[in-house]
Formats: sequence, C-alpha cells, structure tokens
Amino acid sequence: MARSEAEQKSLIVWTIAVALLGIIMVWTAYLARHVLLLIYISGLLAIGFSPIVRLIERQKALPIGSKRFPRWLAILILYIAIIGFVTLVGFLVFPPLVHQAVSLWGALPQMFDRVQQFLIDKGMLRERLTWREAVARAPGSSGDAVNAVAGAVANFAGGIFGVVTILILTFYLLVEADGLRAMFIRLFPRERRSDIAGASREVTTKVSAWLSGQLLLGAIIGSTSAVGLWALGIPFFYVLALISGIGELIPVVGPIISAVPALAVAASVSLKKVLFVLIFFVLQQQFENHVLVPKVMSRQVGVSAVTVIVALLIGGELLGIVGAILAVPTAAILQVVTSELIREETGNQ
Repeated sequence: MARSEAEQKSLIVWTIAVALLGIIMVWTAYLARHVLLLIYISGLLAIGFSPIVRLIERQKALPIGSKRFPRWLAILILYIAIIGFVTLVGFLVFPPLVHQAVSLWGALPQMFDRVQQFLIDKGMLRERLTWREAVARAPGSSGDAVNAVAGAVANFAGGIFGVVTILILTFYLLVEADGLRAMFIRLFPRERRSDIAGASREVTTKVSAWLSGQLLLGAIIGSTSAVGLWALGIPFFYVLALISGIGELIPVVGPIISAVPALAVAASVSLKKVLFVLIFFVLQQQFENHVLVPKVMSRQVGVSAVTVIVALLIGGELLGIVGAILAVPTAAILQVVTSELIREETGNQ
C-alpha cells in the first residue's frame, strides 16, 4: 500500500531531524573530545582498579569483629598506596639525578672540546667554537627559549590538572560502580541482561589484566636495565633502571625518554660508554616492541599479538602517546563487544 503524501513528508522531516541531531552530537563530541578522553581514561582506571578495591573491601576493618572496610575507605587506601609509591620513587630518583646533572653540566665544555677535536682530526670540522659560543648559536637560545619554557610550564600545569581530574573522577566512579553497572545493564532488554552482565565482567577482567600486564612489563624492563647497566659499569644503575621501568608504562616514547638519563650518566664517564648504552637500549627496545609487549599483552589480556601491534599503531597515530597507552585495553573492550554481537547474531539465526 502506497504511503500518503503527508506520511512521506513526515518521514522526510523525521530523517532530516535525525541527521541534524546526529551531526550536532558528533560536533559536540568533537568539541568536548578532551573532556570525553578524561572520562574514558577515568572509566578504564575505575574498571581496572575495581578488583583491587573489592579485595581491600572484603578485608575486616579490625582484627576482631566482622565489619569490613567501606568502599570509600578501600579506594582511599589504594590511592594512598599509589601516592606513597610514587613519592618513594621520587625520593630515590631525583637527588642522584640532580647530582649527576650538575656534574654533567660542569663536564660538558670539556666533552664538547673533545668532540670538536675528534671532528677536526677527521676533517669534518674546520672552525673551533667555545662552549659559550656554541650555546649562543644554538637554536632557541634567546627569546624562543623563553617561549619554549613558558609553553612547557603551561603544558605541565595542564597535565597536573588533568591527572588530578582523572583521580577524582575515578574515585567517584569506583564509589558508584555497582549503581552505574546496574543502571547500564537495565538499558538492555530483560532477556539480554544476563549476557550483558557477563560481558561487563569479562571487560573488567581484561582491563585489570592490562593494568597488571603493564606493571609486569615495567618490572621486566627495569630488571633487565639494572643488569645491563651494571654490566656496562654505569653509575647509579639502580636508579636508572627504576626510571626505565617507569618509562615502560608509557608506550612508544616512554622507553626512549627513560634512556636519556642513562645516556647522560654514561656521557659523564666516557663516550665509549655512551655508545654501549645506546646499543643496549636499542636492542632492548626492539625486543620490547616486537616480542615482549605482544607476548605479555596477548597472554594477560587475551588479545592476539597481531591485534596488540595493530592497536598500538592505530592508537599512536590517532592520539599520540595517550592513544598508544589506551590502545590495548580499548582493543580488549572491542573484542568483547564484537564477540557479544556475534553471539547475539548467531542466537537469532
């Protein structure tokens, strides 16, 4: 039966309205992309920390009695443990690094002269410069340096604000986790709710496994760095190894940045040590990228090594460092959602 002209006009108007609403929602999401990213990171952390919070919550508050920790106190204990660890790392890392940085800065002119003499002997340099002249001729040595420092300070302040926001939002998401999960499940038909509840538990397991996998990777890289730098005779190898382990938590650029202090300390010893340390970190980085991360993440999170590599490449291309960090848990969530959709489609056939 053909539709009337009024029904056709109503359908056209409805289609246009839905299209406009979709465009507005997409544009709004684009404008609020930074806020949505903070919310997504907070959600991932809340999912990943939830098993640990439940474990603390099950403990008895006192040696005698049956009263357990309230959820807010369990979350607070977890936060205190994390902040305490970060503070301890700061006390271990920064004093030796500052001492080495001062020593390195004092040795830079002499090292600069040695490098110049080497280049002159090889016929690769004709003019000899003093250290002061080299600094004066360096790009960004005047007003550009001031702008760069101001920009770095602004970015650092923005990063601190973002971290604080994520911690606060994660706290409240953990406090209200049960209510939010129940509300999410009620959005689906009654006959589908048990499947959705199972999928949400699987997502929680995978994201928690991702967090533990990151810590495992950091421990492996930190341990191998300690052994390698000790074997190469680099001072403060334990501190530099700790930096390498923490840098491993930041995909792509984290291991590169964490290698810089080791190279600087090696430079205070000899140029030959710099070469050996550079070779060590390049080999370690290749092993980490092509063997360690795919194997550990595929075993911990349950996604294939190919999926891990592809997810890291896509995430890094879309959002840089943040995208690389979020790539693996996002791939795990998409894997669960895809499996659930396939299961539903198979069940309907």
